[in-house]
Amino acid sequence: MPTDPRPDDPALNDEAAGWVGAYVHVPFCRRVCPYCDFTVVSGKDHLMARYVDALVAEIGRCEPFERPLDAIAVGGGTPSRLGPDGLGRVVGALRDRCGLAGDAEVSLEANPEDWSPGDAEALVGAGFTRVSLGVQSFDPAVLADLGRVHTPDQADAAVAAARAVGFRTVSLDLIYGSPADTPESWRGSVRRALASGIEHLSAYALTVERGTALARAVAAGAPAPDEDRQADAYEEAVAAASAAGLIRYETSNFAAPGHACRYNLLTWAQGEYLAFGCAAHGHRAGVRTRAIARLDRYLEAVEAGRSAVRGTERLAPWGRELERLMLGLRRAAGVAAGRAGRALVESEDGARLREAGVLVARGDRLHVAHPLLGDEVARAALALAPREC
Repeated sequence: MPTDPRPDDPALNDEAAGWVGAYVHVPFCRRVCPYCDFTVVSGKDHLMARYVDALVAEIGRCEPFERPLDAIAVGGGTPSRLGPDGLGRVVGALRDRCGLAGDAEVSLEANPEDWSPGDAEALVGAGFTRVSLGVQSFDPAVLADLGRVHTPDQADAAVAAARAVGFRTVSLDLIYGSPADTPESWRGSVRRALASGIEHLSAYALTVERGTALARAVAAGAPAPDEDRQADAYEEAVAAASAAGLIRYETSNFAAPGHACRYNLLTWAQGEYLAFGCAAHGHRAGVRTRAIARLDRYLEAVEAGRSAVRGTERLAPWGRELERLMLGLRRAAGVAAGRAGRALVESEDGARLREAGVLVARGDRLHVAHPLLGDEVARAALALAPREC
């Protein structure tokens, strides 16, 4: 059922639209997972010190917002490979240049095998408040199928270390729909994750992305993920998370009250955020930017004092309105209908979706009642004719 917005939790209201943030991309990985289509590199760890220097230099040249940052997200890749010292320098540079709000969330992604109690403690000391651990599964066979190199016990140890040193929010990422996964193994992974006492869970369907090793394997005859089994796995996760007290606040994300990812909330609300690092995307004053994707070219540009931005896009008013609608509909709290929402409700596809109970209008807000059908709602929105705003 849709959730009415509440004034006490940003996950359930529109507060995040006024936030500002920063995203830092770290491309380094021990190995590239077969399903990954992000901008990542392996075997390049000798460039990590140069990369940290480049990030600090790029941050030092940025134009800060007029208010301090509400959220920082360090993603990748595997940001934890930079180590506490490197990551601490990046956060320190952002704090010095842009400032941090008193309740700012500073988040990073980490893999269990790149994690130790000492690292966890040092990262909290460096200012990190949230960690998202890429566990993906607690079944050894599924981990092997996904190309992961950690063990279930290492995942447990990583969670315990993060909780012991005082991270405000500990999150786990799980992936469902691997051909090696079974209903029993998925159920066991979800239960084990929730039993660890985490405040946040993300559950994503395995997808076959073009250009990945997984896509090549499927093209050669390997089994592809089964959508019906994925739908069953998703419903299993929703029920288990709810029973554990985690609210589904977005299609794939579940959080204890007050522990939704602040950076994600601001991006879904079209908030503004700076971007640093190769392939990083930013948003400011209605302009979306993307940075140089190749690591070597990014380093050369920043070290030469040039901008790392490779391209920009300014959305037309109607495009921006459609984006606002589609991003907002990912949230359980829904989105204010606005011009695009009213046009969707009045369209033939919108009427069909409302009749089917997929698209729900409550007052001036729209919700997607069945999250797995969110893409169908998005397609209906994209089909709307451009209008003047």
